[in-house]
Amino acid sequence: MTQIVSITSKGQATIPKELREKYGMRDKALVVETDEGILFKPLPTPGQDRGSLKQLMENKTALELVEEARRHEAKQSRRR
Repeated sequence: MTQIVSITSKGQATIPKELREKYGMRDKALVVETDEGILFKPLPTPGQDRGSLKQLMENKTALELVEEARRHEAKQSRRR
């Protein structure tokens, strides 16, 4: 799908409703510069994309990571 959109003097453009719905875009999006131009992507949830920490997190939930960090911190404080 190719559509023309207007850009305001503040640099704002409206993403067509059909595309927002198709890609699950709500109030925020990633804007990525590519060799071909600008790419808009839906903002991933923390569970979908963890960036450079993805391998370190080993598919653990945020709660599991917090609990693990607390156990580690408690262990360290007992050693002092």
